[in-house]
Amino acid sequence: MKQRIEIDHIGIATNSLEEGSTFWNIIGLQAKGKDDFVEDQGVTTRFFPLSSASSDGPNIELLEPSGPDTPIGKFLSKRGEGIQQLCLSVDDLEAMISHLIHHGIRMIDKSPRKGAHDSLIAFVHPRSTGGVLVELKQR
Repeated sequence: MKQRIEIDHIGIATNSLEEGSTFWNIIGLQAKGKDDFVEDQGVTTRFFPLSSASSDGPNIELLEPSGPDTPIGKFLSKRGEGIQQLCLSVDDLEAMISHLIHHGIRMIDKSPRKGAHDSLIAFVHPRSTGGVLVELKQR
């Protein structure tokens, strides 16, 4: 299977978007667009493009939970603030999911679901990636 795969963003769990934004602002990054609340994940996201030439990626994504029982809330209580996931953009998300399942890769999502800014995403289980939560995003 041949697909173009690129780093879309690195997701960083934070207790507060405002506090989490401090470093990124100091080094000169500016948040792109409005913060986005993803209801089914209970998280508010804020994106910082790493290149002024393109906002398509790569980005830093800050993730603030809406409560302690959300995926990011649980991550923070278990591990504290820090890198939560690596997101890769792909040409055909459904084909990639099928390809991975066919090759025995454990998926959290067996079909695409809605992510931040109405994107289509799917998560690969960390047990299949050497301990890294990988998010796949339809380009």
